[in-house]
Parts: sequence; C-alpha cells; structure tokens
Amino acid sequence: MRTTKCQLLVTSLCVMLLGLSIATLSTVTHYGLHFTLISNISLESNAYRAIHNAAFYFGICLSMALILAALLSSAAMVRESQCLTAMGFFCFALAFCGLIPAACWRYTHSTEVENSMMDVYDLVYEEVRRNISSLRRHELTAIHEAFLCCGKHSPFGDTTDIEQETCPSSRVHDAGQYHLSEADLEAISIQLPLC
Repeated sequence: MRTTKCQLLVTSLCVMLLGLSIATLSTVTHYGLHFTLISNISLESNAYRAIHNAAFYFGICLSMALILAALLSSAAMVRESQCLTAMGFFCFALAFCGLIPAACWRYTHSTEVENSMMDVYDLVYEEVRRNISSLRRHELTAIHEAFLCCGKHSPFGDTTDIEQETCPSSRVHDAGQYHLSEADLEAISIQLPLC
C-alpha cells in the first residue's frame, strides 16, 4: 500500500511539473518577441491576434487544471479522502475534455497560424511599398530583424528600395531572397498550444 501511495505521489508530481511547463510555454509564447511583433500590428483584420490570445488562455487554463488535479490527487493520497480523489479525477477529465477540441482544431486548421502570420506580413509589406505609413516601415524593420528575413521574393527578380531601408545590414545583399522561413513558421506553430 505504501509503495502504491509513493507511486501515485510521484505521478502527481510529474503532472504538476507538466502543468508548470505548459504555463511557462504559454507565457513565453504569449510574450515572446516573434509572437508579439505580429500580434501587436494594428490591422482591422489581424486574425493572428485572436489565435495568439486564444492559445495563451487555453494553455493557462490547461496548466491550472493539471496543477489543481495534481494537488488534489496528492492531498487525496495523503488523507485517503474519496472526495478529494473525485475532485482530482474531475480536474483530469476537464483537462482531457479541453484537449480533444484543441486536437481537432489543430487537425482541421493546420495552416491557419502560418497563413494569418503571412497575411499580416504581406499587408505591412504592401503598405510600406505604397508609402502609406511610416509606422508600418518601423514594424516591417522590426519583423525583418526579429525573424532574420529580408523582404519578399519576386518571380520577376526585381526588388524595391524597401529592402535597403528595412532589412538588417547583414541581409541587404540578399534582399528579396529571405522570407519568413519554414523553420521559423514551424517553430511558431509547434510552440502554440492551439496550432
């Protein structure tokens, strides 16, 4: 009996660490430079902002459910309380029920995060190209510096002066050949719990 209690306490500790790691990942994802740059760009139809916030709140809720379940399970093992055990299982059930729609959303909307980020980038790039706003020029420069990219590749091979003004100095000679790389976009979609 004592061995079983020790195993359950170790399992509860692992679940608590999982909950803490999800909370940490959600926080880093929400406040990380790459994510906030795209999210903070003020566009009327910035779909990425909604995904960004939903992923953060989902991650925090999931981590709280797991931490609460681990704490209740630990207390139930120590006190041998059926009520605490039932509440712990209820929290595990809530976490599981929350993961099912998230997994379905991930499967059915597999490229939505990437597409929404690219839409924001394309809109900012086009506004800078048309000289609509100096604020957009600063935002485009910040995106280029954060993602280490430089403009858009044109099928005609011509690039504009945008790359000269907004690209990091080390990337100016490669202007038009660097876009948000597949590795950057995949890393972003892996780090977002809902993606």
